[in-house]
Amino acid sequence: MDFSSRQLRAFLLVAQHQNFTRAAEALFITPAGLSVLVRQFEEQLGFRLFDRTTRHVALTREGTELLPAVQRGVEELESAMSRAGARVKNASQTLSIGAGHLVAAYILPQAIKEFRSRRPELRITVVDDDPVGTLQRVRAGSLDMGVGSFARPASGVRHTLFFRFALMVIRPESESAPRRASTTWSALNGESLILPSLESVRSVIEKHLMQARVSVPSTMVLNRLDTIVGMVEAGQGTAIVPSYAQPACQHRRVVMTRLTSPVVPVEFYQIRNRGRKLPAVAEEFTTYLQAYIARWAGRAGLP
Repeated sequence: MDFSSRQLRAFLLVAQHQNFTRAAEALFITPAGLSVLVRQFEEQLGFRLFDRTTRHVALTREGTELLPAVQRGVEELESAMSRAGARVKNASQTLSIGAGHLVAAYILPQAIKEFRSRRPELRITVVDDDPVGTLQRVRAGSLDMGVGSFARPASGVRHTLFFRFALMVIRPESESAPRRASTTWSALNGESLILPSLESVRSVIEKHLMQARVSVPSTMVLNRLDTIVGMVEAGQGTAIVPSYAQPACQHRRVVMTRLTSPVVPVEFYQIRNRGRKLPAVAEEFTTYLQAYIARWAGRAGLP
């Protein structure tokens, strides 16, 4: 049997008010329209629900037996609809973002602060993880989006280019050493190097070191960019890093210079699950974050 929700509510309201006129007012229809709904419901059931006279309306025995089941069904339906609506509304006001430790520490906090100053009702959560972990979370649907340098391609994941940073050199600060505006790849010959473990970045560095025929006595590979900066500051080598590491170099005794001949771009992406519809705020924040990164990089003088 195919009952409509209006038929069920019509039955409940007539049973409650024991009056078709008052029940019709509660359902915002005419008494004639209410009578049609009740009659259709009775025809589908095959029995009468009410005994009716011009002055009296009362449930039949069958109507009395049916009433508790209909009440439970309507209450459960309304409760489920309310919970589902609350979840949809809550999802439209939340956004979860995954990023590497450096981006999560130095870029996202201020960007989120500025964005929420215009949209204070939003809740934005950040998960700091390595690119592989962020990619897995986005693919599984536990994160709405990720930002950073990610290897391509990745099945089921859409990559959107956000920004192009560049590779740069970090050396220990020294009063005796001259300040350089830039460093060529060939000038790194003979230096002990410290490289990020991030595959999408390290493979590009190693390729250009080989093309420049750079010979190095030793290479240290580290996971975290702030650790790399600390090792450089301690005089343990020269690092090659993406220019978005610049915030980690501030207030540290290191010098960052442009790496040239050639200048090598590092692509910075937003990633998202191809099969998942994101909340509307995701597109809004994505546009804002892209503009924020451009402004931040410009203020920092980064290529």
